[in-house]
Formats: sequence, C-alpha cells, structure tokens
Amino acid sequence: MADLFENPMGLDGFEFVEFTAPKKGIIEPIFEAMGFSKVAVHRSKAVELWRQGDINFITNYEPNSHASYYAEEHGPSACGLAFRVKDAQFAYNEAIKKGAQPVDVFTGPMELRLPAIKGIGGATLYLIDRYEEGKSIYDIDFEWLEGVDRHPEGCGFHTLDHLTHNVYRGRMDYWADYYTKLFNFREIRYFDIKGEYTGLLSKAMTAPDGKIRIPLNEEAAGGGGQIEEFLMAYNGEGIQHIAFACDDLLACWDKLKARGTKFMTAPPGTYYEMLEERLPGHGEPTDELRARGILLDGTTEGGQPRLLLQIFSEAALGPVFFEFIQRKEDEGFGEGNFKALFESIERDQVARGVIASKEEVAS
Repeated sequence: MADLFENPMGLDGFEFVEFTAPKKGIIEPIFEAMGFSKVAVHRSKAVELWRQGDINFITNYEPNSHASYYAEEHGPSACGLAFRVKDAQFAYNEAIKKGAQPVDVFTGPMELRLPAIKGIGGATLYLIDRYEEGKSIYDIDFEWLEGVDRHPEGCGFHTLDHLTHNVYRGRMDYWADYYTKLFNFREIRYFDIKGEYTGLLSKAMTAPDGKIRIPLNEEAAGGGGQIEEFLMAYNGEGIQHIAFACDDLLACWDKLKARGTKFMTAPPGTYYEMLEERLPGHGEPTDELRARGILLDGTTEGGQPRLLLQIFSEAALGPVFFEFIQRKEDEGFGEGNFKALFESIERDQVARGVIASKEEVAS
C-alpha cells in the first residue's frame, strides 16, 4: 500500500453536496433556516446553487436524471457529493482502473463534463478540478443572480467539515476499503458505541489532504437501533448527516434558532455538571452551552485545551440531519459526546415507540 500521507488523486476538500426531492419546495426552507442563500441557477437545467461562506449546496430537479430517480427511491435526500481534485480526468481514469463504477452525467451543448463515479448507496461522486474563483464550474455552467452576495455569511458557517454515511451491517469495512483503495483515505477513529438498548460501530475515514472526512456507521449486532431505522426510512445506504464548521458556535446557534432551525434533544443536565470533571480547565462558558444544548469534547491535558463544540439538528430531510461545529485545535468527531448523542437519539426512539423500553420488555 502507498504511504498513508500520499495524495495520489490530488484531493483538495469538498466542492459541493447535491440534493434532490420529489418536488421543489421541501429542501429550500431548510437551507434558508440554516443561513443558505440561492446565488446562481444552471443555464439549461432545473438546478440551483445555494451557498453559505465556502459551502456549496446544489439542488437538482432535472427530469429523467439520476437525481430524479434517486428522489423516487429515497425521497428528499443528498444524492451526490463532489471532491476537489488537481486533475479531474486523471483522477477519474485512476478511479476506474482501481475498480470504480463510472457514472455518465448528461451535459448539454457548451457545458462542462463532470467526471463522476458511483458512491455509497448509488449517490454520485463527482471529481471537480475547476474551483478557483472566477474559473469554477459555476462560472461556466451557471448564471449568477444579480445583486446577490456570491459568498453570503448566512449564520456564520464557512466550511463543509464532514459527511457521515450509514451503511448496512457488515458493509462498513467494504466502504472503508473503497475510499482507501480509490483515494488513499485512512482510518483515524474507530467507535464501538453501546447504548442502553442498541449499539453501533463507526469508522472515521479521512483523506490525505486532511480536508475530506467521511465517518461510516453500521448497526451493531442485535439490530433495531437508529442506524437500522435510518436505512429503513431512507430505503438504503446514504448520507446520514452533514457537518458545517464555524468560528463562533454560540453566535451561530443564536442565528440558527432565530431562523427556526430545530435541534436534537439536549443531553441531560448531568452532562454539563460532569464537564469540569471530564475536561478540567476547559474555559468554556458552561451555562451558555447548557442553555443551547451545545456539546463539548476534546482534551485539556498539559494545560492547553484542544476542544470541539458541536450540536445537531433534528431530522430535516427524511431521516437526514445536520451538525454544527466549532473546532478549537481538536480534529476529532466528538468521541466523548458520541455516546451522549447516541443515547439522546435512543431516548427519542423509545419515546416514539421505535424500540421498546426496558419496562415494556419486562412487562
């Protein structure tokens, strides 16, 4: 195997996430509530570009396209994602040599051909080498809306941090190998989370550029948990949640709340009472975090805190939800919060009757 730090495909971060739905009007209010603005429309297709900071979302309602078929199968969903690469044609050819399945993306006259391969759950994985300001794919195939800021500040999120995928039990290693074989990803975290009722396994995969992070989740033995519920609701494997990064999560949370974004059930009060014990000298305003339900993770060893602040939305597009984070020198995924989050979703499942409580089982 090549050195884990080599970047043979010239990866350079995420370019966009592509969304679809059976009809227009489902996705857009969710984007607006999170601070995204429509900034451009495609010259010939029913496709729009929504943006916040340097985060690009594409909505695709083109009839008889991969997106339209994906919407029929999965409902409102993320049907594609794009990696930035140094040379798209080279990366595409290499991926095909290594066993990737090609995807033919229809293009009209004078439009760019976007090389693409099949990703998890049949989602399209595009390879994009035009992303410099003024020379991007949007400058060629889209028309910018007049009088609109092309990089709106929105709620203050600036970067697409990671895309977490849920896969069928027994398939996590397959997809981890997929990203390793094609793009030289490496596993940087492994979780084996056991809740009160169910469990999950997770591998956090990171690309050699350090910018593309793709955690993979699968249901633990026993079934009946939140990953299995997602797969049933989504009708297959796919993107479970999408994470945005910011520089001031407290301020961003206030803006999200004002716009109507709804958040996942907050952890119990004991979570915040134990913060100082778990992260002594963390220096964060615990009362402010508690008031918003924001989670805190990281380490304070050596007297130099390396922290991660994070919070999650409710399920917004079918079972798909969003994560909002602030990294303060911590490059993890909230390992210390993972169990708290898992148990929060589990409590919600019990409340909705998806899984039986211990009292119900006993009776």
